Amino acid sequence: MANFMLSRSRIGYLSLLVMILIGGLAFRLTDIQAAQARTYAAKASQEMSITSTAPASRGAITDINGVEFARSVAAVNVVVDQTLIKDPATFAQISSPILGLTVQEIHTQVTGKRRWSLVARNVTPAKWITLKKAITSYNDALSRADSAKRIFGFYAERGFVREYPSGSLIASLVGFVNQAGIGAAGLESSMNSQIEGVEGKYSYANGYGAEIPGSQQELVTAKTGTTVRLTIDRDVQWVASQAITEAVQKSNAISGTVIVMDPKTGEILAHATAPTFDPNNTKSVALSLMRNPSVQDVYEPGSTGKVMTMAAAIEEKKVTPTTVFTVPYALKVARTTFHDHEKHPTEQLTTSGILAVSSNTGAIQVGEKLKNQVLYSYLTKFGVGSTTGSGLPGESRGVLPDVVNWSGTTAPTVAFGQGYSLTAMQATSIFATVANDGVRVSPTVIAGTSDNDGRFTPSPKRESVQVISPSTATQLRLMMESVVSAQGTAPEAAIPGYRVAGKTGTAQRVDDSCHCYKGYTASFIGFAPADAPRYVISVTIQGPQGIHWGGTLGAPVFKKVMSFVLQSRHVAPTNTVVTPYPLNQRQVASAQVKTARAKLVIQSAVNN
Repeated sequence: MANFMLSRSRIGYLSLLVMILIGGLAFRLTDIQAAQARTYAAKASQEMSITSTAPASRGAITDINGVEFARSVAAVNVVVDQTLIKDPATFAQISSPILGLTVQEIHTQVTGKRRWSLVARNVTPAKWITLKKAITSYNDALSRADSAKRIFGFYAERGFVREYPSGSLIASLVGFVNQAGIGAAGLESSMNSQIEGVEGKYSYANGYGAEIPGSQQELVTAKTGTTVRLTIDRDVQWVASQAITEAVQKSNAISGTVIVMDPKTGEILAHATAPTFDPNNTKSVALSLMRNPSVQDVYEPGSTGKVMTMAAAIEEKKVTPTTVFTVPYALKVARTTFHDHEKHPTEQLTTSGILAVSSNTGAIQVGEKLKNQVLYSYLTKFGVGSTTGSGLPGESRGVLPDVVNWSGTTAPTVAFGQGYSLTAMQATSIFATVANDGVRVSPTVIAGTSDNDGRFTPSPKRESVQVISPSTATQLRLMMESVVSAQGTAPEAAIPGYRVAGKTGTAQRVDDSCHCYKGYTASFIGFAPADAPRYVISVTIQGPQGIHWGGTLGAPVFKKVMSFVLQSRHVAPTNTVVTPYPLNQRQVASAQVKTARAKLVIQSAVNN
């Protein structure tokens, strides 16, 4: 009986122990399934998911009306896990015509043991879809026995590709991005930190080294870069581009530039260069074409520089537009003989006449009325020797020798526009100063920017400085109208119905290869309407072959572009009547006779 009672006690003990064990297991199971489920799930998720960078779209670059010159569109980089590509040859054969790469190029990138290998960069979504469909069709066609030949292990990484819808139209200004999507030239480079945007982050499920479709989760939203709105008008840009391209081709020139500027605001409406390049395809483009010649290439201005000499002499009250000079064909100064561009007998020309026929010997005499330091100071006031403030990358200051280093021939040379160098942008700014009543406004191509939310911020008002008085500027404009007359050097710049003023330039061109003068720079810079200037246009042609006169080559380009600008901007024809300054002694005498007769008529009327 005692033994029986002991057995029952042991059984009870064992039962209790079993119950305790079962309870412990149940508690542990509950803890795992409920309390720690999230912890284990998170751990598993971390092991099965990967965090990656979400590229940001670059901001667009547009014209003044929002027409896109540069934009980012969705693209993918095709990558593979080489360890999963069991049949590299077949994959290469299928994808070659789709990706536009050779079979060998693809075969090399998909063969090996790397877990990540780039096959093709910046593939359009349409091509990626085509590739996936082609691979899927191949896999579906395989029999069950050949299932081991199925192709997988390739996937797409999200990204963007830069497009330039206008092609070469404004390439030298806008620039382009490199393969990594970073600005490499032009505004794309100088404004890269604003345009590039901010990258985001996303996670995706890791399926044997590949991104599982549909598993993506955005962690940090990528922010689109700043959009830049230019002052450029695409229509004006197109006309300017066509005109300068044709002129460069016809004259077999090295290059050409056209700049259209609003003198009051400094805004650039067009910036055309020739030859140019296509920013959509820069693989075989020469580095020289990627430069922006309007601010990076310097040249001696030639006769367009005479405008500054005249401005200084009139402002300093050393001459008037009708002061008469004896102008020979050749003039000796400091043991050097200077000549005019065409042989002529000695003439009696006014200051206006010297500018109209572009006489070098006449300009030298006007310059001699100024001390070297004074002439130098006016060149610096007009902006020679300093950047324009345009903000364009690589802008040159030009070359202006310090006045203490001037020799006996420097002043006469400077007086007619040689012996110093400037850029096309600087030259345009000089004439814009005359057009704007003597106020120099720094040029700009940036109208403003729009942030990620579309809020537009206009560019700050441009800096300005009074260089010459409004009176001097007014006199210069009337003098420059004679340049476009039948007696001047640029009658081909005249536009029916409008008063036009300007100046030609035909300068000897410095050749860096020999450090000597070789060839010419032909130019014409003008504005219209001359009595109330709205727009300034500069035309610069480097190294033309054969005919090289600024009036012959540059003036027709000016006329074509300015005519379009005036009409497209609805600028009414000029109705004012102008009495030009006399160009020579004979016209001065004739004007004096007319004035005397008019006074007699008035006096006679008063007496009666």
